[in-house]
Amino acid sequence: MKQNVCVIVPTIREYECIRSYVANARKHDFDTDRLFFVLVTEDFCDSDAMREMLAEEGVDGAVFDGSAREQWFADQDLDEYSHLIPEASHAQTSFGLLYLWANDFEFGVFIDDDTLPHDEWDFFGRHMENLHREGEAIESVQSDEQWVNVLYQNADDHGLYPRGYPYGAMHETVETDARDLNHVVASQGLWTNVPDLDAVRILMDGDLQGQAQTRTEKSDFTGDFVAEQGQYLTVCSMNLAFRREVIPAFYQLPMDDNQWDVGRFDDIWSGVFLKRAADLLDHDLVNGYPLCEHNKAPRPTFDDLNNEVPGLQLNEHLWEIVDDTAQDADSYAEAFDAMADALRGESWDEYANGEFFHLVGETMHDWLDCLDAIDADREVEAPAAAADD
Repeated sequence: MKQNVCVIVPTIREYECIRSYVANARKHDFDTDRLFFVLVTEDFCDSDAMREMLAEEGVDGAVFDGSAREQWFADQDLDEYSHLIPEASHAQTSFGLLYLWANDFEFGVFIDDDTLPHDEWDFFGRHMENLHREGEAIESVQSDEQWVNVLYQNADDHGLYPRGYPYGAMHETVETDARDLNHVVASQGLWTNVPDLDAVRILMDGDLQGQAQTRTEKSDFTGDFVAEQGQYLTVCSMNLAFRREVIPAFYQLPMDDNQWDVGRFDDIWSGVFLKRAADLLDHDLVNGYPLCEHNKAPRPTFDDLNNEVPGLQLNEHLWEIVDDTAQDADSYAEAFDAMADALRGESWDEYANGEFFHLVGETMHDWLDCLDAIDADREVEAPAAAADD
């Protein structure tokens, strides 16, 4: 099978986690020749050591620090779009999406460098299996608040809500049913050990080192599920696989590197956009397995709080804006375009830092333009290649 899975790893510290994911693939007989690793890092990191690690593991890949990303944009004649990738931000995962788009991979996988695979799952194999599930009955979840807590399965015991879950949607009434899957476009694996919580919830859990004292275990997760149409959920990029087709609606947003200091909502908001677009197209996002082990490094909880506060009020309302858009979209790009128009089309003066929504809307349009420019360049090159043959 051809190389068709682009594995995107944002990293400045624990890049050697990739060794564990490669070992997991080989243990479960997943063909590592299908994988291409894209490490997104910074100029102050040891890019050469990362390349050596990939070579030692016998897998293909590329390492892009800030200088390499700048060169890539220049080489692709895309300099005018380099602003899409924010400086020193987890949202730099969007660079991996551009690389995937420009190189015709069929699937993408996001892995955070503070995670490890669970040995009992074929990590890549299970994600690929999820993306190919069709017509299979699965548990469906909804609530009276129009939000699904991805940790609902044992929430009565641990009481956790994940990072990005709106405070206004808490204390929801949950209903479950079953329905058949239809064209799965994303597979979100969840996480044991350190739960993915925001700083306010971590502080309420009594932890000042960004860790949360309440931990999740394998027994907290009882199987896969989908959020029903019209329902939203948090999408975390630490353990996530997706189809190429969603990339137009999956931009990770200009977080951290903006005048309002809004950060920490890149994957959360991109997940809101993705869920809305998938609902419009009658597609599904599967959540649950494979689990990963999240070993978040200790850091002051108040640092995360400072990064999250500027966007907390916006996070309460983004989904409401999105929920009223793109009623007749026929593609992920059309849905994303309509959501971008909605975000840049109002004043949003009633919200703290509401002007940030304008920046988000503008860069969403730039994202679509950048993808179009990549496509246009490939269309020009394709006839030339055919002529050479």
